[in-house]
Amino acid sequence: MKTNMKYSCVELNDLPDEILLIIFKKLDNLEALYSCQGINERLNKIIYDPIFTSRLSFLKWSFNKCINKFSSDMILNKFCLQILPKIHTKIKWLDLESETMKNILHATDCPNLYTLGLYNIEEETAKCLFTDERLLSSIFKNQITKLIISIDSNKMELYTMKNICNYIFTVFINLTHLIFHDASYINNARLLFNIPSSSFSSSSLLVLNIKVQTFDMCLYILDGRFDQLHTVYIEMANIFHPLEEIENQRKIPNLKCFVLSCLMTTSCYDELILPLIYRMSNLEELSLDFTISVKETFIDGNNLKKYILNYMSQLKQFTFDIRSRMFIKNEMNLPSKEDIQQTFNDFQYTKIICCVDYFLEPYKEGLCHIYSYPSLMRRYEYITNNFPGGLYGYVRIVSLYDEYPFEHEFFIRITQSFPFMGKLTINNRYAQNQKGSYELMNDKSNLSIAKYNYLIELHIDRAHDDYIEEFLCNTKTYFQNNILLDVYYEPLERVTHNFTRDDTRINCTKVNELSMFGKVEYSKSCKDYFPFAIID
Repeated sequence: MKTNMKYSCVELNDLPDEILLIIFKKLDNLEALYSCQGINERLNKIIYDPIFTSRLSFLKWSFNKCINKFSSDMILNKFCLQILPKIHTKIKWLDLESETMKNILHATDCPNLYTLGLYNIEEETAKCLFTDERLLSSIFKNQITKLIISIDSNKMELYTMKNICNYIFTVFINLTHLIFHDASYINNARLLFNIPSSSFSSSSLLVLNIKVQTFDMCLYILDGRFDQLHTVYIEMANIFHPLEEIENQRKIPNLKCFVLSCLMTTSCYDELILPLIYRMSNLEELSLDFTISVKETFIDGNNLKKYILNYMSQLKQFTFDIRSRMFIKNEMNLPSKEDIQQTFNDFQYTKIICCVDYFLEPYKEGLCHIYSYPSLMRRYEYITNNFPGGLYGYVRIVSLYDEYPFEHEFFIRITQSFPFMGKLTINNRYAQNQKGSYELMNDKSNLSIAKYNYLIELHIDRAHDDYIEEFLCNTKTYFQNNILLDVYYEPLERVTHNFTRDDTRINCTKVNELSMFGKVEYSKSCKDYFPFAIID
């Protein structure tokens, strides 16, 4: 390999430095360092430039998780023994994966390192790092001001998460930025800390990005233990009344940016969320993302202006993704999409999109979805046929629900709107109306195929047979990756013609994990039809 690089560098050496910089910028900086280090002094000078050495990331993202960028011990040893000691004064940011972080941190002193990302950190690794005398006395206590910790929630026990959370501010005493989350966008693990732990506090912290389980955790974080905070991103699993009385009135004058999101539906908008926001009188940026159970009327522009904006005189940016659920008592005078949209006519912040749907079976329920666009949302749930379209490049999790059938063209729109979708759930019991026309179009080779380039999870266990066929027929659907499939056994058997059908066979070979429900028969034909799947 070195010989080949020497020959290739004969031509590289003929290029001016400016052109070489452009070329190397197109490469991964670690790969450039590994391949070109030591060839000659001129190349060393270029690849040692701060452009390539100030931030080093020893990991890469693979679908929904991060893994080691280099699996070879030989490559890692070269970095630790030859490369890092030569550039150690230029390194300002390190992103490390659990398997290699200790080796790299011990390879050399990095006197200008101030940002540390620890990804997929596991229990034993955490114990070793946070009790390492050499790291504690130098890098951790004195240098690190920005810490990113990514938990592998499949390997980390809850009590270990709690220990790490409580230990952070005794180890990293000069933190100004803390980002603490689970490694996968699909997992819903919540970080825990002992409340009211005095060790979980800081007079230097300015920015906090964290996931917690309940609203009381949020109140404790904002109880004054981080009195210098100006930016908070907090995601909760639930918002309900705390079991014990916790203060929710103390002013938070330093807070300039607040991002609040909750995964599960809450009915505590008036009682808990609004009083919390009212404590932040100097907010300049506010972002809200939650689903609210309401009694009489949807959350609309008038509500946001009356109960939020009128209290936020310093606000410069307001984004939101708010879903209102309402039980329908009287079907008269229900607001339409146009009615909701009109309440945003004089909204000054950004473009607002509204979706309104009413469902009569099995419960009489209305759903209103209002959000600012373009959107940074990671989830888009309960999409119906009224979906307005658009491009949502950050969304990874999508769910579809309607009391009217989803036709093939609808799935084409979904793939175009959510190009990076990783998880999809379909809940629709109604047969497609245009199924026959699809087959005729396919005979004439005019049927467009819905392409799922990043999908790795598909849940169609609450769907009509037509949607199982929609996804398993290779003439309608293309999977770029192997997928996890959730489905009921009996409709799967029907759609695949007892695991003999040819036009569903190709997509079934791309299933690497199959979860079947109902009365399951683990026949040989079924196992042969899913040759690469782990069948549960």
